[in-house]
Amino acid sequence: MNLSDIESSELDGTFKGIPPGERPFPLRELAGKRWNILRGDVPFPVAVLRDTVLEHNSQWMRRFLTLSGARLCPHGKTTMSPQLFARQLADGAWGITLATIQQVRVARRFGVSRILLANEVVSRPAIEYLTAELDADPTLEFLCLVDSLAGVELLERARCELGARRPLDVLVEVGVAGKRCGCRGVDEALSVARGVAASSTLALRGIEGFEGVISDPDPARATELVAEFLGEMLVVTRRCREEGLFAPGRVILTAGGSVFFDLVAQGFAAAKLGPEVDVVVRSGCYLTHDSAILDRLYQQLLDRTASARELGPGLRPALEVWTQVLSRPEPTRVVLTMGKRDVSFDADLPLPLSWCRADAAPVPQPLRDHRVVSLHDQHAMLDVPADSPLAVGDLVACGISHPCTTFDRWPLLLVVDESYQVIGGVRTYF
Repeated sequence: MNLSDIESSELDGTFKGIPPGERPFPLRELAGKRWNILRGDVPFPVAVLRDTVLEHNSQWMRRFLTLSGARLCPHGKTTMSPQLFARQLADGAWGITLATIQQVRVARRFGVSRILLANEVVSRPAIEYLTAELDADPTLEFLCLVDSLAGVELLERARCELGARRPLDVLVEVGVAGKRCGCRGVDEALSVARGVAASSTLALRGIEGFEGVISDPDPARATELVAEFLGEMLVVTRRCREEGLFAPGRVILTAGGSVFFDLVAQGFAAAKLGPEVDVVVRSGCYLTHDSAILDRLYQQLLDRTASARELGPGLRPALEVWTQVLSRPEPTRVVLTMGKRDVSFDADLPLPLSWCRADAAPVPQPLRDHRVVSLHDQHAMLDVPADSPLAVGDLVACGISHPCTTFDRWPLLLVVDESYQVIGGVRTYF
């Protein structure tokens, strides 16, 4: 990947986390500023990525993939950071999963050559763009989804009118009743697969599903429901092979978001479909993890998957948002300089993790019994014990729940080492 445009992109005080008096400078010079989060060298709030934790999580996933035999095509919508895409690809990722044409355009701009668009394509401008990209670059491997004969016919008609020279590789999406996209049942999926096989500009490369829409308060029942769904995907795969519907080449069988990727890898491996089938999981959140919802769900993964427990210390949260005490208007109420514009709140409110005082020895100390109770646009309301050490100006680190909707609030995240020294920056393109 070519990241030179990002490394040379200019930063200044209009970016969150950059001191307001800074004259414009290229991102590649960020480490040379020698800023430290704990010393209060940057304005708050600021989102940080802990580099050693990113590396730890990456190595954990590599061990899991080696053990399971699956490939990884991480969902890029989590971070929308080409720098993190490059890190994942360099660490062995099979490709990058994306959800929209804008996201595909970002990935292509920076040189991603294998893309799985985990979505249907129905707009004419999107079809025109994809057709032009495929015809112009013979090295591009691109796959998207279809879940209806109407969608197949729309793609076929538009691509014929455009005079497409290369086939568009597609996966038939198997869905869950009452949930998002995808064929409802084996018969419907086979009908769509036959439509693809009969088309002149499309090629059926495999079967796709997303088990992450399945939920149940009982983890054991959720596991059963996921297994039933994966079983349906396997039936569709076998039937397509029996009918000779797949295009020549390797067959792709893909599911596995950030919650049940262990079940996907194990379930498909146990089916013994043969060496010509690539099992691809698509977890996007493993790299940064989080401090709440994903951590809870990861504990369930460890409970149900013995092999994962044998891989050593597990996934850890790499993403934190550091904020500052703005006010302590009451003994048990603290107001932080962080709000809905800075952190996700669709799953859980942020979790206060630690604090330090920038004018003292800057060593973070754990916070207990401190709780974010509400968020405003730019403020967080924190309930604290009456004997809390927090005072105006103190720094507070918050963990987040659901990284996808924190990343999209930060055009720039600062990368830090274990001492919270800034060693680089990550740009996002939402």
